[in-house]
Amino acid sequence: MSGDELNPAAVPRPVEDVQGDARWMSQHTRFVQECKDAEPDVLFVGDSLVQLMQQFEVWRELFSPLHALNFGLAGDTTCNVLWRLQNGELENIRPKVVVLWVGTNNHEHTAEQVAGGILAIAQLLTSRLPKAKIVVLSLLPRGERPNPLREKNAAVNGFLRQWLPRLSQAQYLDVTGDFVHSDGTIIPQDMFDFLHLTATGYRSVSKPLSDLLLQILEETPEERRASLV
Repeated sequence: MSGDELNPAAVPRPVEDVQGDARWMSQHTRFVQECKDAEPDVLFVGDSLVQLMQQFEVWRELFSPLHALNFGLAGDTTCNVLWRLQNGELENIRPKVVVLWVGTNNHEHTAEQVAGGILAIAQLLTSRLPKAKIVVLSLLPRGERPNPLREKNAAVNGFLRQWLPRLSQAQYLDVTGDFVHSDGTIIPQDMFDFLHLTATGYRSVSKPLSDLLLQILEETPEERRASLV
């Protein structure tokens, strides 16, 4: 599966405004407006795990200095991120790196479909931003104890490891770390609700990501061209 139209996880669609306050669309509109003023070197795109990151010290310490822009929206699926990127969130900006972190909310899709949706987003990014590197973060384990959703996220990661090497601009970064302990549990000190990260959890994820971003951004133009050949 490569994220084509037969994959429901690769069909762009906005979030249905079931609450009636148009919050999701308002946030999307704000992101589109930010594109007109910002000149980010790094663009973060994804769901609540991206969105909440900027509320922690680790964002100000490691990512703000890299001229990073955060386009995370809580609850987003691959379909929602695809729609946002196709509807203005890539206009007028030319980031050197895009960090993509989405997929754990795709509850109606299979692991293969979710991975195909993530691949479709990566393909869109490479076509719209031909000079950018795309960093796709692994889905995290979830739930206090072993459960089907945790197994599904692990399966998504397996597909991503296989498929992302097809895209020369994209690379997979495993940030699952040591969240699952030897007895199979996740502790609230890392994920306060066994899904969203604490300050400690974000620091575990952010260290390898920061190291990779610095490595990419420090490449010379010649190294960048050679890596895209």
